[in-house]
Amino acid sequence: MEKVTEVFACKCFETGIDASQITFGHCAEKLGLDEKTALKISSAFGGGMWNGETCGCVVGALMALGYKYGNDAPDQKETKKALLAKKTEFEDKFKKENGSLVCREILGYDISKPEGMDKIKEKGLFFTICPKAVVTACKILDEIL
Repeated sequence: MEKVTEVFACKCFETGIDASQITFGHCAEKLGLDEKTALKISSAFGGGMWNGETCGCVVGALMALGYKYGNDAPDQKETKKALLAKKTEFEDKFKKENGSLVCREILGYDISKPEGMDKIKEKGLFFTICPKAVVTACKILDEIL
């Protein structure tokens, strides 16, 4: 995947690639995954899972952190503790930059409601606010991974 910039994110959005996919796809090579697999795994999580909940950037980032640092068997308490520290670090930095982890709070409108989606489209928020959130998430991941 090419370097994640706001322009790149906008191009992705125009072609149907969502924030969760850009963020997880950005990490694919570092994680030993091929980009196509990363894009498929993360494809259902854009738009706060299309109900305005946890931002797709955050979900994509948490998938990356889980893949790299997560526990894979019972009784791996130290591994899980380390993952949760990385998760908290990511979330704190992302919230500082974007004000929230929640899609509808970041956008100011609820994507799951027709009137919210209309406002988001009318104001072009998918091409202003969302690209900035994607770039922020990728930069933070570059620091943590």
